[in-house]
Amino acid sequence: MGQGPGQGGFYPGFGQGPGQGGFYPGFGQGPGQGGFYPGFGQGPGQGDFDPGFGQGPPQGPPPSDIPPVQQNQFEAFAVDPGGIRGCLYRFTYIRLNNGRGFWFYPTFVGRNSVAGYRWRRRQYRWEYFGIDLDRIRSFSCR
Repeated sequence: MGQGPGQGGFYPGFGQGPGQGGFYPGFGQGPGQGGFYPGFGQGPGQGDFDPGFGQGPPQGPPPSDIPPVQQNQFEAFAVDPGGIRGCLYRFTYIRLNNGRGFWFYPTFVGRNSVAGYRWRRRQYRWEYFGIDLDRIRSFSCR
């Protein structure tokens, strides 16, 4: 905290400028600025740990049909990492707690988060993206 340029740090973005490394990238940093934890504001090959080991986004768009909403008998507080791990490298429809949904192509599952590629339909492209599992209401993969 409060370090000068080029001094790294355990939590980047707290009193640091661009290009100063750190353990958790993307918190106050821009692309290509190092770190270990993937997906938070960075793209593949930009100095982060590559969870897909060179696996990029799908070559085309996701399926055009959106899976129907499944009514659960109970509400979970967070998605289980073991459950979503079965969706690695598969088209996955994510529904967030706020009701929004999007197509996702996961390439990394951690204890509390998932990272991969999110489909941006307006830009018609995949974008590297990470999210905390407790923000996800449900998911469905193909």
